[in-house]
Amino acid sequence: MTLLVDTSVWSLALRRDAAANAPEVHVLLEALAGADAVVTTGLVLQELLQGFNKPRAAAAIVDRFRALPIISPDRADHIAAADIRNTCRRAGVQVGTIDALLVQLCRRHELTLLSTDKDFAHAARHVPLKLWTALR
Repeated sequence: MTLLVDTSVWSLALRRDAAANAPEVHVLLEALAGADAVVTTGLVLQELLQGFNKPRAAAAIVDRFRALPIISPDRADHIAAADIRNTCRRAGVQVGTIDALLVQLCRRHELTLLSTDKDFAHAARHVPLKLWTALR
């Protein structure tokens, strides 16, 4: 399985002031240790960097992300993301612009999205999306 890891999981995994007990963080750490492949996109990297004010912390994130393959959206992805957002909105589900683009990247590259953001679960009811879920 290849994972696209959402900002919500990276934020939990990179926090130093709280224990990251979320199962998604454990899945990320196992994947980074070789259990699965992990890819990212510039959108996730940008969101993470916007959350860190200190240059040293930002530099550490940039350095860590150098090892991850980056996938980039193209014109067709942006068009499809708009369709995803509109489909969800017609169903009464609000999906942000960036989230819709992440859904589209997952669809095009056949990735599983790893996120703690419940908006993706709502979107997955209306558009095809492989979303990692803990076995319950």
